[in-house]
Amino acid sequence: MAGIVEPGKLAHLFVRIGVLQDLIGASGKVSQIYIKLDDPRNTRQTIDDLNRKYDGYKIYSMKELTSYYSVNNIPLLKSFIYAVMGIGIVIGFAVVSLSMYMAVLQRTREIGILKSLGASKGFIMGIILAEAFLLGLGGTLVGIVFSFGTRWIMLTLMPASLPQAIVPAWWPIAGSIAMGAALLGALYPGMIAVRQDPIEALAYE
Repeated sequence: MAGIVEPGKLAHLFVRIGVLQDLIGASGKVSQIYIKLDDPRNTRQTIDDLNRKYDGYKIYSMKELTSYYSVNNIPLLKSFIYAVMGIGIVIGFAVVSLSMYMAVLQRTREIGILKSLGASKGFIMGIILAEAFLLGLGGTLVGIVFSFGTRWIMLTLMPASLPQAIVPAWWPIAGSIAMGAALLGALYPGMIAVRQDPIEALAYE
């Protein structure tokens, strides 16, 4: 079955009404009736009037109906999302910390040269934190681009699956988390770098 409908009707898949009634065991019955009011301010009064007139029927406003589709009303889904976010932050922190630690080890001689030339601890720490910041910023931008790519792949390969929502308002939040984790992950390697003895660093092979 195919057709053209007005957007925003909470529908994702369409089936024939007879087939749907058979699936839910309501053949020949009406499942839902939508009422459009001339003034939305009369919604509550209309619901109260209908409840008094048709006792036993569930009557909701569109705001109440859409609230049942909220993520907050799905059991444990919000906790699952927070758990996934937490795991992502921990893994990002560990990866950045490890990469910055290896970068410090590989640049021991360069750090020794900088310190022998009079570079301060703050200057060396600033270089390391700047690199970590750029890693976090670059990872955020790449992640945003990949999100559009994965959405296109999902819509192309599985058009009937759940849609992937991209919310630009979350981009600054995700970027802040990524760059914060990157900076925190670079602190320990940075502290190792600024504590190195210039003579030992210059002799490092």
